[in-house]
Amino acid sequence: MGQLEGRVAVITGGGRGIGRAIAQRYASEGAHVVISARTQTDLDAVLEQITAAGGPPGHAVVADAMDPHDARRPVTEAIDRFAKVDIVVNNVGGDVGGTRDPFTVTDQAFEDTLRFSLVSLWWTTQAALPSMRDQGYGRVIFIGSGASKVSGGSLGYTSAKHAMVGLTKELAKSVAPFGINVNCLCPGWTNTSRIDFERMGQAEGLSAQKAHEKYAAEALQNRVLEPDELAGMAVLLGSGDGSGITGQVISVDGGYRV
Repeated sequence: MGQLEGRVAVITGGGRGIGRAIAQRYASEGAHVVISARTQTDLDAVLEQITAAGGPPGHAVVADAMDPHDARRPVTEAIDRFAKVDIVVNNVGGDVGGTRDPFTVTDQAFEDTLRFSLVSLWWTTQAALPSMRDQGYGRVIFIGSGASKVSGGSLGYTSAKHAMVGLTKELAKSVAPFGINVNCLCPGWTNTSRIDFERMGQAEGLSAQKAHEKYAAEALQNRVLEPDELAGMAVLLGSGDGSGITGQVISVDGGYRV
């Protein structure tokens, strides 16, 4: 029996990268996964892999996290299909662009990045809390960043990821009496489609290889992690074995900027 046998987990941004890796690992541990993203083909590919590996039935929801109705829909569809939600992994987020330069950033770009990387997570989480409260069990996991603890991202992104830490702690305090745990899991540099070392290198006059080496050196292990290296901690935080862990900011990052 897997560690998440019979659990129902909603994973936003589940079509690629870290979200995909967590969805696959959760399914291998017995969870029914409801994954959301904006691209149907990405979601279909994840569910096909889960089915091929003998995992439990899952469900895909094409949704735009920037829309409050869509952000809640993975949870509402999970409840309609499986009658409950046990775990929410808030993986969606990023910089919508244009918030790095404080002298040129527009109000819209800054607000859109906060909406994408912070507010949308609240919409999804809030939709799941009543189900978790009613059953006396819930696990909320926010996927943070190295930028949740130090500077280094854009203004909007770093602001959102730092605020995520505050949301984690305050929400954990509020829902603890109902058997709900809330934690923030922070990766560092991770090998996903969002990391383009060629583009990053060009901005600094470096080759893609030199850029990769530069950013890998920011971690004690001198490497860029793979998405599935986050999945083990996500399983622990979502499982009964993680019952004593709440209100925490936990890094799985190879020792990023220690």
